[in-house]
Order: sequence, then C-alpha cells, then structure tokens
Amino acid sequence: MSVKLNVTLLSGKTASVQAELDDTVEAVRIRAQAALGVGNGRLLNSCGNVVDGCSTILDARLHDGDSLTLHINRVQVQANSSAFAAILGDGSVVTWGNPACGGDRSAVQDQLKNVQQIQATDYAFAAILGDGSVVTWGVPSDGGDSKTVQDQLKNVQHIQASRRAFAAIRGDGSVVTWGEADIWGTEHGGYSSAVQDQLTNVLQIQATDSAFAAILRDGSVVTWGDPAHGGDSSSVQDQLKNVQHIQACPYAFAAILGDGSVVTWGHADFGGDRSAVQHQLKNVQQIQATDYAFAAILGDGSVVTWGSADNGGDSSAVQGQLKNVQQIHAGAYVFAAVLGDGSVVSWGTAMYGADSSAVLAELKNVQQIQATKCAFAAILGDGSVVTWGDAGHGGDSSAVQDQLKNVQQIHSCRGAFGGAFAAIVGDGSVVTWGDADQGGDSSAVQDHLTNVQQIQSSDGGHFAATLDDGVFVTWGAVSGGISNAYAAATESVNAAVASAPNTEQVVDSVKNAASGAAGKAQEMVASMPNSGQVVEATNPSPETTAPEAAAEGANPAAEETKAEAAAAQDAPPETTEPPTEETKEDAPAEEKKEEAAAEEKKEEAPAEEKKEEAPAGDAPGEPPAEAAAEKKEEEIAGATAAPAEPAQAEAKDEVPDAANAAAAPGVEEKKEADAA
Repeated sequence: MSVKLNVTLLSGKTASVQAELDDTVEAVRIRAQAALGVGNGRLLNSCGNVVDGCSTILDARLHDGDSLTLHINRVQVQANSSAFAAILGDGSVVTWGNPACGGDRSAVQDQLKNVQQIQATDYAFAAILGDGSVVTWGVPSDGGDSKTVQDQLKNVQHIQASRRAFAAIRGDGSVVTWGEADIWGTEHGGYSSAVQDQLTNVLQIQATDSAFAAILRDGSVVTWGDPAHGGDSSSVQDQLKNVQHIQACPYAFAAILGDGSVVTWGHADFGGDRSAVQHQLKNVQQIQATDYAFAAILGDGSVVTWGSADNGGDSSAVQGQLKNVQQIHAGAYVFAAVLGDGSVVSWGTAMYGADSSAVLAELKNVQQIQATKCAFAAILGDGSVVTWGDAGHGGDSSAVQDQLKNVQQIHSCRGAFGGAFAAIVGDGSVVTWGDADQGGDSSAVQDHLTNVQQIQSSDGGHFAATLDDGVFVTWGAVSGGISNAYAAATESVNAAVASAPNTEQVVDSVKNAASGAAGKAQEMVASMPNSGQVVEATNPSPETTAPEAAAEGANPAAEETKAEAAAAQDAPPETTEPPTEETKEDAPAEEKKEEAAAEEKKEEAPAEEKKEEAPAGDAPGEPPAEAAAEKKEEEIAGATAAPAEPAQAEAKDEVPDAANAAAAPGVEEKKEADAA
C-alpha cells in the first residue's frame, strides 16, 4: 500500500511524493529534495517536530495526504587549528583536515544527527544535538573525549571553549566541563570541581586561552582554570557585581559592570591590571582586545587602553585623534578604530599594522575592517579594499588590487606562520592575497570558487568556502604549511633538548628523530598534486571524511604527517615580557621564513639564566622548574623511542601534547614567527 505525502518549503513551494509504508522517511526526504530542487534539509511534522529519518512511514504514523515541511538550514562551518566540521542542512556533519584533531568523525558518525551547533578547542570538536546531548571527537585530552561526563551532558544549551577544554551550560544553569585539566603544571579549565557548587544559574561563559569566567543570573562571576590566564578572580571578587559583559584576551578578562565601569583580572602585564586608567573607565560601551591589551570605547566616543604598551595598551600617540569612535578592530598586536567620518586610526606595533600612514589618504568611508595577526583590510563604501601592515600577513594587496571591486565581505586567516585574506565579491567569486602557504593563493581552486555564500578559516592556515549548491572548496596550508610546521617543530625540539641536562647521545637521538620527521614531511609534500580540494557535501560518506576522499591515494603517509604537524601549533609562552619595538626585526618576509627557526634558537637563553630572569610560575602557562624538568625527561625519552608508524587511535590524545613540550616559544619568539 502506498501513500501520497505533500512536502512544502517555507517559501510555499510544494511537491507530492509517493511512498510505500515500509519506505523510510529518509527516502521520502531525498525524493522531495529532488522534486523541489533543493539541498539537504529536515522533515518536520505538523507539530514542528523533526521526523526520524530512520523510521518507516508506518512507524512514523504518516498517512495518505499528510503534509510535511522540508526545513533547509544554512550550512554552518566550524574550524579548529587543523580541521573543519560542517553542519549540513539535514543536521548531519561532514569533517575534513587532520584526522587526529577532528578531521575524522567516523567513530561518532552514527551519533551525529540533528546537530544544532558545533564548538571547537584547538584540537577537538563538540556538537550539541537537538535533544540537548553532546557528541565529541578529536584529541581526547583536549575535549575530544567526554565519556567521563557524558551522563551529565543533557539539555545542553551552549558550549564555550578555551584552547584545550570545553564548558557546557545546561538548561538549569549548571555547568559541565571536560578536556585538558593540567598540562605543564597549568590548569586549562577542564576541571571545575573547586567551583562546581557556585556554578548555578549561569547565563554565559567567556574564555581566555586557559581559563573560563561565568556570569551568573545575579550579575556575579565565577572563574576557574589557570590563574595567570584569569582563572582566579579572588582579588576582585567583591567588585564583580552586576556584570553585564566580559571580554577576554588570551591572558586576562575585562568585565563591564552595569554602571559602565570595568573590572579586570588575569596576567597584570597583559590587561589584567587596569589601575593606571581606572579613573577613566566610566560609561564604557564596549571592549576589544589584542593578544596582550584591551581598548574600551566610552559613551562619548573616546577610547581608553591598557595592557602591554607596545601591543595596543598605549594609545597616547593617537589619543587626540580618537574621537567619535564607532568600532575597534584588533590584530594580535595592533588596534584599528573606525571613526564616525569613516576614517581610521591605528596604534600598537608599527610594522604589524599600527602605521597606516602609507594608505591614510585612501582610508575614507570605511565600512568594515578585518584583521590577520599582523595586517588589516578595510572595505570602503564603493566596494574597494585598502590594506596595510605586514605583507606576509596580507598587508599588501597590490597584486590583486584590480580584482577587489564590489567586495561584499572579507575573511581572514590567522595562520601559525603567516596570514591571508579572502574577499567575496558581488558575483560570488573570491579574491585572495597574503601568505600563499596560509591561504593567500587560491589559484588551484579558483575555477571552483563561484557562487560562494560564506567562508570559514582555521588557525592552521586553511580556508573553506561554502557554495550555494552545498559544495565546500578548501585551500591553504596543505603543502607549504606542513613543511613550515615541521621546520619549526624540528628547531623547537633542538632548542628544547639543547637546554636540558641530558647526555649528548640523547640529544643527538632526538635531533635525528626531528630531522627525520621533517624530511618525511618534505617527501609527502613533494608527492601532493596540489593544495586545493573540492568537497561535495550533499551526500557525505560515513566511511571517509569528504575532503580526505578527494585526496585519497595521494600519499599513504599524509594522515600520519598531518597528525604530527598539529603538534607545531602555538604553546603557552615562557616569558612574561611581550615583544617591544627594540626586539622586532624588519628582515624581508622570505628571508625570515628561511631563518625563523634558527633565529629562535639563537635567542633561546640558557636554562640557568631563564631561572634567574623569570622565576618558575611567573609567566603565563610556565610550569614549576622541577615539574618541567620531569616532563621534559619523559618526553625526550618518549621521542627517542617513538616508532615511525602512523599514530594509533589510542595514542591520539598525545599528538599535540608531545610537541608542546618541544614547541614552547616565548612571546618574543612567537611574535617574530608570526611575521616570518
């Protein structure tokens, strides 16, 4: 026996679909989508509830003549440091990128249904389903494994993430946390038991790199995680009343109270201490942050700044110009303010975007600004674009300037080794510029970049564009990015073992292992056909992640190498001092790329000197000396004995952590690497 079902879009367009009683609802959905000429969606019954696609027509109690609504959701894309996850119109998920860090969702594919939103740490993903439950995947210790709290993850409304931990707000206002609780002797926010009884009636949560701050219904605040990153607010707890909003930089929090005043806590040098400007912080409307400083817009359109002076915390040089400020945008080390007349004022590190004098005459009628770590791109009222800052991060668009017309929106990629911009123009095509290895060169996929609806980027140097037909197009750090990551990782290992009290034999062993890994990466890169991938997402296969299927057979070592390459991502800094003008280099970008690792090693201070200059625990994320030594010995031993086979599933949680011990550049080295 067959029935006729009427399937209608929200626009009113309707199609009739014939189905047998033992047909699945999923089969009806696919037929309806074909008849209506639309992409994936979800079928809703007359009550507005999603009809289970696995049910038969009989089990779903659908009868002849019944009406269903096909709801097409806009595709949502989320990214972590080296992988992407996209929610399709039907609530399913497709992933690609580094398999160990979330690019492979095969272990949880059957659970990823009716997904509402996805959040990401550096190396893992967490998805909220329609029933309020949560599914996680990626590096286990970084939030990819939630089994210890799975029975608590019910009626989840929202998830916030630090770099390595998740915090979920449930319907009753309580909070559940999981992920990295302790690495290098530092809390990352995955363990909230010390404040669990205080986490009630939570409205929202904000996060620094390694800590969380929750605003409760009564306007008070509860914090947990690394104290040096804002996890301890005890010194200002009595001031945290009637809190309306919290802004965060990687190391500190700034809370706006109901009376327009501001309370800060966290690392004092990087925004946690506002005492020098406290008397000016009145009637604050909004706050923005670089990596090391804050900027507040007051009710009269003026601006107050604090934090690291060279990185946006000192605006005295332009204070007279900061009037009628409408919005502020931030790079890693620079602020750019758009004034009421459409002009722009910038301050911070000159070579990374604070000096806009070369384009000042062009910066008129600015509509919006985007930033990489060290450069800015502004869309003007006529749809043209003006750029400034470090060329290796997108500060020079001269090569594509004639293509930048009728620009609708700009997206930025803050890669680990450079930066790039991607602009969607009026006809739906895309123009890119900046570091080629970090997404600045889209030539390999340019013919596919048509009718682009949205663009997402990862911190690992990748872009992903969603087309109007449900296809994803990706480009960026597939080849050069991995090569550069291995070069940096190799030098980081060398620097780490050189300062450790070990025998020359152990040092040589680790150096050889790192050198071998770099060579392996170079061989893999050489065998890759190109860095562009086009992903058909309308009918994803649960056995393989979409982009990986496109590149299948390119190189059997690729997945192992990508998993290891994630280890070269940013690690907690080892020095409390941010880079100053005196420490910045102005070498050409290409020369810096070749010498970045060597320069980092040259600047590495001997272990004993570091102990005298910065006592253990002073720097954000720095471990006590004894704990660091023990961990370093364990990791060196592990690196020496590490086999060369691809990483097994049970070892995935060690992927980023193993390299964090080796790749822990200070803030100065980190900033120089950004410019490289």
